[in-house]
Amino acid sequence: MPDVRLSMAISYYDHVSDLVRGRVRAEGITLIPSELSVEEIFFRMVVFAEWDVAECSMAKYVSLVGTGAPPFRAIPVFPSRVFRQSSIYVASRCGITGPGDLAGRRIGIPEWSQTAGIYARAYLQHQCGMRLRDIHWVQAGVNEPGRAEKVKVSLPDGVAIERVSDRSLGDMLLAGDLDGMISAREPNAFLSRDPRIVRLWPNYRALEEAYFRDTGIFPIMHAIVIKTETLKRDPWIAMNLFKAFEEAKANSLREVMKSTTSRIPVAWSYDAALGARKVFGDDFWPYGIEPNRRTLDAFVQYCYEQGVTNHKLQVEDLFPRELSEFSRT
Repeated sequence: MPDVRLSMAISYYDHVSDLVRGRVRAEGITLIPSELSVEEIFFRMVVFAEWDVAECSMAKYVSLVGTGAPPFRAIPVFPSRVFRQSSIYVASRCGITGPGDLAGRRIGIPEWSQTAGIYARAYLQHQCGMRLRDIHWVQAGVNEPGRAEKVKVSLPDGVAIERVSDRSLGDMLLAGDLDGMISAREPNAFLSRDPRIVRLWPNYRALEEAYFRDTGIFPIMHAIVIKTETLKRDPWIAMNLFKAFEEAKANSLREVMKSTTSRIPVAWSYDAALGARKVFGDDFWPYGIEPNRRTLDAFVQYCYEQGVTNHKLQVEDLFPRELSEFSRT
């Protein structure tokens, strides 16, 4: 039988490049890949479900699962993971030196349902003792105006969001109309080293490592999803794709652990890989359900607490039954 041809949209990652470029093959599948920005992929997939397989925001996906009829289903492949204590920016003029100083302040967000923001707010809430209703939330695009929610949210009691359509968060922060912002993408002024915008926690690396040691949570930003109608037609593609992504990732981790060459153009990348292995273990970028259960369970709880879902999902709700059953064997 000929291979099943599947369109796929994903950003560039070293740990998926072998699959995208055909060095690793999913059994029975020919992939037609497109490499695009995550913002474009998320919008086109959430609104139009344009590809058979795509990278997707974890929060958007969980929200859609919560509706009971998601247009696609995830496999436990997580191309992007980032700790988000580093994603809180404040205006240096405000004298904000700790999370308690955020109470009563105007804090910008690009979307309430942005995965990075969910993790950052959960940290403020659970580790720092902040009440989300004590912050005045302002929603707008990070560096350009006009951003809006892509999924329906039900805000927790006492939480309100002021939506601004004609200005960006970065512009409002520089103008003194915001005191801070939470964003996965850095404000342009911060990237250009404008001293008026600083991170709330400049020493975020130590804070994030301590958070992992205390909680076991390694935040998942994105997952790979398969369009529901595609999966119904050929349910076997979920496992075959999972295995291929796993092989491509293993190749990447094996190469980055070699000191003879530079797999990525970063000095001391080998030393960074050794450090990651010391913190996270031999597979320091795990796929699968069980190795990520603590993170996944925490995230569905955060989504429920913050109104991204209207009921608490179970981890098994997120993935096709075949993969959930396989993870137990």
